Amino acid sequence: MLLSYLLLIRFASFLALAPSAPMPSNPVVVEAANTSAEALYKECGLSGELNATVFLRAVQSRDAHRAVGNIIAVADMTRPSNEKRLFIIDLDSRKLLLRTWVAHGKNSGELYCTAVSNTSGSLQTSKGLYRVGERIISPKHGDALLLHGLDAGVNSAAQQREIIIHAADYVGAGFIAKHGRSGRSFGCPAVSPEVMPVVVDLLEGQLLYVFAK
Repeated sequence: MLLSYLLLIRFASFLALAPSAPMPSNPVVVEAANTSAEALYKECGLSGELNATVFLRAVQSRDAHRAVGNIIAVADMTRPSNEKRLFIIDLDSRKLLLRTWVAHGKNSGELYCTAVSNTSGSLQTSKGLYRVGERIISPKHGDALLLHGLDAGVNSAAQQREIIIHAADYVGAGFIAKHGRSGRSFGCPAVSPEVMPVVVDLLEGQLLYVFAK
């Protein structure tokens, strides 16, 4: 009897010290969030424009970070650089505000972005969610927007790498007509000079999500 009692105490102590299993995510909550994002996708009129999965990932990332911003730019780097793959969306007014070209990093690939990095000197694009900071004047590029990477180990070195949104003459219809693709940056999501003033006005203090494989 005493032996059984001692064994029972030891078993109870083991259970108390054993690491608890992670709580499973609530499928009802996840499904509700996905349904809400899908409805938002339709209301914004993005069907036939931006891939639904890419938009869902952007919204999920924003929600996971509890990031505040009614405007989000989504760069779908799985598309070739000769396509307009940067989408600026007003989530409050449910409207696609701008679709335009955006460059990827020099060492991320040629026509397609096939590699990403968070490492200084890599000259590669970093994926993930960014808080778009204030407008600055870059000595090399003129008007630009600071970027603050919100995903640790994924894009968190953005400031250290001086990753910014800036204009570049290697992005746009003329360059693409001549070379078959946009030019490439040192990792910055560069846009054409023609749209840069609009991008600054829309995105200062807002969000950017870069989707890449």
